[in-house]
Amino acid sequence: MNVVVLLGAPGAGKGTQAPLLAACLGIPVVATGDLFRAAVRDGTPLGLEARRFMDAGRLVPDEITVQLLLERLARPDADAGVILDGFPRTAVQAAALDVALTERGAKVCAAVLVDVPGEELVRRMSGRWICRANGHPYHEALSQPRTAGICDLDGSELYQRADDQPDTIRARMDQQLGALREVIDHYRAAGSLRTVDGLQPIVAVASAINEQLAAAGICGAAAPGSAAEA
Repeated sequence: MNVVVLLGAPGAGKGTQAPLLAACLGIPVVATGDLFRAAVRDGTPLGLEARRFMDAGRLVPDEITVQLLLERLARPDADAGVILDGFPRTAVQAAALDVALTERGAKVCAAVLVDVPGEELVRRMSGRWICRANGHPYHEALSQPRTAGICDLDGSELYQRADDQPDTIRARMDQQLGALREVIDHYRAAGSLRTVDGLQPIVAVASAINEQLAAAGICGAAAPGSAAEA
């Protein structure tokens, strides 16, 4: 079983790379947020337990999150492995995941960090603008409107939300990156950390991830120099 952890700060491009990697490896992406929502929707015992914490505005305990992941790993489509996106978020969670996987005769085969400098992350995340009428999204660098400040679809004014302001993003990132560094250190110590340059174009990042996984012996990953890099 190939358990791959996809690491990166918000804005690094994990959400873009995860489905590309899943298609290459033939294994599903597992995001803890999706697991929580599905378990709550279906009214499973773990879902009801998680909901108590979610409704109270508290973090779901690590043991519940890990149990949800293990239930997901038991499904037939995960026989060959999974890509974990959004978990673990802390070193404590990483250690708990290691123990749980070891008990199942599995392990994290590779933890791939999509590495992007902090100021580039701020630029990516602070470039978003929204139209007032219907919330159509734009981005200063990636998806500009035809007329500056005006929505192409309904002609309404574009504005930037408070949580997309650069100072707000930097403050939020300061909190998140500390925990991410601990997780990175955990997998570096375990010898499973692989790093790719997230400043490259999307296709180049995907190719670099596949190269790193092939070097780590992950089944299904494209070996360096293969057609997948073309």
